[in-house]
Amino acid sequence: MKTTVGEVLTRIASTRAVPTGPLCEMCAAGIGDEHQHVVDVQVRSLMCVCRPCYLLFAPVDADLRYKAVPDRYLEFPGFELAPGRWESLEIPVGLAFFFRNSLLDKYIVFYPGPAGATESELPIDSFETVLAENPGLSQMRADVEALIVSVPTSGQSPRCFVVPIDACYELVGRLRTVWRGFDGGQDAARAVDEFFGRVEARSRSA
Repeated sequence: MKTTVGEVLTRIASTRAVPTGPLCEMCAAGIGDEHQHVVDVQVRSLMCVCRPCYLLFAPVDADLRYKAVPDRYLEFPGFELAPGRWESLEIPVGLAFFFRNSLLDKYIVFYPGPAGATESELPIDSFETVLAENPGLSQMRADVEALIVSVPTSGQSPRCFVVPIDACYELVGRLRTVWRGFDGGQDAARAVDEFFGRVEARSRSA
C-alpha cells in the first residue's frame, strides 16, 4: 500500500516532541524564559520571538511592520532639565519613558502606577524644548527604544537613559506588583533603584 507525502508529514508531526515553556509568537518554536522581542508597529505590542525570527527584523531602521528591539543602553550624564520643565510635561510622578511612534509621527509618554503603564497626553511644545536642550537624544530609534527619565524628589540630578523599550515594560510590570499608595512606597522605590543599577551597568556614555 503506497504512502502519500501528506501521511508521512502527519506521522512526523505526531511524533515530534511538543516544546514546553514559552513559544515564539511568529513560528511557534520553543524559546527560553530569556528571549528577545519584536515590536508590532501597527498594534503597538511586543512579541516574544526566537533568535531566527528576531534576526529577520533586525534592521530596526527599515520601514517594516515588525521591528526587532535592539540591545542598546545609552547614558546621558549631561542631561539638561531646566527648573519647572518636568512639571510642564504634566507627569504626576518622578519617572516616565518616552518613545517616538513612527505611524503617528509623534512622541508618546508613559508613566508607571498601580494599574500598570498610563499613557499621558504629552504637551508637544514642552517636550520639543527638552529635545532641543539635549540634541543627543535624537539617537533614539523610533518604536523600539525609549528615553527613560527619573526625577528624584530629593534635589538630585535627574537620571536619563535610552534603553530597549521592552526594558521599560519589564519595569512597569515589576512596579505593578509592588506599588502601594500614590507614590508607590518603599518597595517601588527599591525596584526603581535596582532597575537603574542594572541599566547603569550595561550602559555606555552617549
